[in-house]
Amino acid sequence: MTPVSEAYRRMDLHTLRQFLVVARLEHLSRAADELHVAQPSLSRTIARLESELGTSLFDRAGRLRLNDAGKLFRDHVERSLGELDAGRRAVAETAAEGYGTVRLASETFLTLTGPLAAYKLAHPSVEVELHQMPAEEMARHLRAQDIDLCVASQPVPAEGLEAVHLFDEPVWVAAPLDHPLAGRASVSIDELADEPFLTTRKGHWQRRLLDLLFTGRGLTPKIVCEGDEPAAIHALVSAGLGIGLTPDIAQRASTRSLVAWVAVDSPDCRRTLTLLWGADSRLSSAARLMRTTITGWNWVTGEPQEPRAPA
Repeated sequence: MTPVSEAYRRMDLHTLRQFLVVARLEHLSRAADELHVAQPSLSRTIARLESELGTSLFDRAGRLRLNDAGKLFRDHVERSLGELDAGRRAVAETAAEGYGTVRLASETFLTLTGPLAAYKLAHPSVEVELHQMPAEEMARHLRAQDIDLCVASQPVPAEGLEAVHLFDEPVWVAAPLDHPLAGRASVSIDELADEPFLTTRKGHWQRRLLDLLFTGRGLTPKIVCEGDEPAAIHALVSAGLGIGLTPDIAQRASTRSLVAWVAVDSPDCRRTLTLLWGADSRLSSAARLMRTTITGWNWVTGEPQEPRAPA
């Protein structure tokens, strides 16, 4: 038996799950807090794991960083534990005659409140887990079966995944009602060059779109606020703190005109929503029902419609 095979034989699930938390946070004290263990104990667990593998998994010069070996091992551990969890859920689902759990990830859940409410009403016994994450992390988590389904507003690497296009919509500039743009029907990117933008951090679709639009014109947006709450942009705009990019669905859902909506003169100022899942995943019945609910949703009327076949 090789040293690596012997290491795998000795490893327990508890150690591997602890490793994944440290790999995700790249910080021992924060990982220890999340795991509710003492930091010295966690440090010894990681050191023992590295000894069993015969190589370091982290670079420790300055801040703790997952190295190439650590990233490779993380991917294998995620896939292995994902398969184990999928097996447990399948057995539990069979024993409970249809009761199960569905794990859905998205950059933001504001757009999904309609289909989620409809799903929970139709299937009250199913436990729904929601995970917020940037699109750049979705493919890895789907392949590792940490999550069942993802809804993304940005391109996601398609290797090993299946997808259904949900809808495409224009994205508007939202401006305060007393802003000079408030009376305009449309505005060009060049005219927005000196405007103060309220946006999200890198990783969110609004920020990616803003950077894409400005980079295409050789410009840099003037950002006065960036955060992790996309829904807060509309409120901050109405408070007069700047302008921001807002999807068409938010305009249609608005009951009062707290902001002015201005079209952007660019064919690229749009958002495309896509539902994704692992091509090799054995989706539970709960996940399949969620997929049917989401693909069968009319995003314009906010009502169910006939589901579409996977692309």
